Amino acid sequence: MASGRSHDRATWLLSLPFGLLWWPWLGLAGVSVAGLSFLLGGLLLSPDLDTRSNPTRRWGPLRLLWWPYRNLLRHRSLISHSPLLGTSGRLAYLAALLLVSCLLLQPLGGPAPQQLLATAQALWQGERPLLLAALVGLEASSWLHLIQDGDPMPRLPRLLRRRRRR
Repeated sequence: MASGRSHDRATWLLSLPFGLLWWPWLGLAGVSVAGLSFLLGGLLLSPDLDTRSNPTRRWGPLRLLWWPYRNLLRHRSLISHSPLLGTSGRLAYLAALLLVSCLLLQPLGGPAPQQLLATAQALWQGERPLLLAALVGLEASSWLHLIQDGDPMPRLPRLLRRRRRR
């Protein structure tokens, strides 16, 4: 398993090359969005948010938002440390926090959840290729982390095995 420094170093080193892969299809905007999302995925939305880690500390005072996530999940669990499921779980957790904060702030003049959903839908309709590049960047940084840890599919084989009767 790689150290936090190794994860960070690899993320920094590979973010630009990953972004450059998008140049032929999306130009400079694709390079920027994909490279930046790869960087954010590795440094802020790492699979290690289920521990007290560098990515958790980088959230500053907002790291408290990750306390329930960290306490609900075991480190290196199937939910946090698996391809696709890990990244989508962290994004769903952030979306739920955003929705709850909208509901709590609405009486104080905050945006309604419907406005948030309408904005997200308009963004999806207008910038779908860039959003897909961003999502792939987040997932790719997660894969880099998992590969460095040596476990792209950490618990799946054990889940598929039959239990022995004793």
